[in-house]
Amino acid sequence: MNHGAPDGAIDRVVAEIERMGSKAHLSRGQFRTVIGAVGEEGTLDQTHLSSLDGVEKVVPIMKPYKLASREFHEEDSVVEIGGGKSIFGVEVPVVKIGGPHAGCIAGPCAVENEEMLNKIARHVRDGGATVLRGGVFKPRTSPYSFQGHGEPALKWMRATGDELGMPICVEVMDTRQVEMMERYVDCFQIGARNMQNFDLLREVGKTRKAVLLKRGLASTVKDWLLSAEYVLSQGNRRVILCERGIKTFEDSARYTLDMTSIPVAKQWSHLPMVVDPSHCAGKREWVPSVASPAWPPAPTASSSRSTTAPAKPSATAPRPSSPKPSRNSWASSARSPPSSKRNSPKSPNPPPPRTSLQLATNNQQLATPPHPCEPSLSPATGR
Repeated sequence: MNHGAPDGAIDRVVAEIERMGSKAHLSRGQFRTVIGAVGEEGTLDQTHLSSLDGVEKVVPIMKPYKLASREFHEEDSVVEIGGGKSIFGVEVPVVKIGGPHAGCIAGPCAVENEEMLNKIARHVRDGGATVLRGGVFKPRTSPYSFQGHGEPALKWMRATGDELGMPICVEVMDTRQVEMMERYVDCFQIGARNMQNFDLLREVGKTRKAVLLKRGLASTVKDWLLSAEYVLSQGNRRVILCERGIKTFEDSARYTLDMTSIPVAKQWSHLPMVVDPSHCAGKREWVPSVASPAWPPAPTASSSRSTTAPAKPSATAPRPSSPKPSRNSWASSARSPPSSKRNSPKSPNPPPPRTSLQLATNNQQLATPPHPCEPSLSPATGR
């Protein structure tokens, strides 16, 4: 639309697009409004649309992911997690991801019991976390492994988040879970195995909760963005991409973190992006070294999974890092090369709890990479 096009002209274009059998999607930027028309190409009369008042030009979007592309929305999107009141009537703070905003998402891999959840939540909050995450439904390779506690654990998550002033992010695995979970969560997580569960993507797209979409184990960036398109096409614009590593011939680590996907996805799409260095590493001592290269593209958030009983976990998947590193230790590990020592001196104390970490990125450059759990970082200064 032309700069300063009146609302009446915008409404007229939207009405004409819908009359032609397509769906209109408005994107209001700082300087202009873009109206996306999603539907069968042959049903749209481009000549008629271009003749309407207020229309500057009609441009076909060649990318198959229309709403996720920068052709549709040129500026970086900022997604809000939280806001409003929880199911227990507590005000939930808003955490912004994307653009210049920094944040940290952290919590247990699997919510095994309420005591463990409370302990870890306080550790990660004190370490700078701004969003609490935790698995209440766990996808496992074996049907005999711990599958999560379900709704009871979801209530623990919500109560703990309310007590600590943190929005919560929880993985959803089935379309039948969405309606129940929507009452509790502030952000749905779509795991790598469900990245192309199109019915589930459509279902969370009908909500207005934020969606953290993990890249599939063997999916291309194009596949990933098309999955995001399923959510966006249902009207939910609050999508965050998460690079967590892909499966390659390399078997020395759990997965190979595909760093090239960061500039590619950021060039192709306006959606905010999260990088998960711990999921691919599989060992806590590797996480800072893997996280470090993710910071030069200018990260804005992180996410962590943890357990307080690594020797006897109910959930069998490895969880590589500690939930209570100090802010200074994270900053040091992000700025310093990894130690050449393979093993640190033995300690009589039991091993610390484990966590994993995710980093979100924006499009600004940092002078020096900050540590991943500092919510008040300035992307311009790194302070």
